[in-house]
Amino acid sequence: MTVGVVIISHDTVGGSLFEAASGMLGMCPLQVELIAVRRGDDPEWLRTQARHALQRLDQGDGVLVLTDMYGSTPSNIASTLLDSPNVRAIAGLNLPMLVRILNYPRLSLAELVKKAVEGGREGVMTWDFAAEA
Repeated sequence: MTVGVVIISHDTVGGSLFEAASGMLGMCPLQVELIAVRRGDDPEWLRTQARHALQRLDQGDGVLVLTDMYGSTPSNIASTLLDSPNVRAIAGLNLPMLVRILNYPRLSLAELVKKAVEGGREGVMTWDFAAEA
């Protein structure tokens, strides 16, 4: 068994990141469900969809919920799912984070959360070409 992943994001953000990450890897080793939050969607209906996704994906190893931005509707929906020790959530989804998650499909939920956050943080950097000249 493996950890399931639910991506709750604005519009097509999650779907685009998932498509890019699984395309880079040539596969998707984890079960992933996407929930797109669009302007005007009923939050209660979205919460119900997210709960159903959790039920489908939790095969005993837990579910990791990813959202694109803390404090937004997707993360507010994710926060309502955290009433189980088998569910963890991370906000700030980015491509390096998702690639890291998909590269470590056999990790436990706790270990996968750590890898995901490391991947997300390590994928954010700045550089200045003028400073190197």
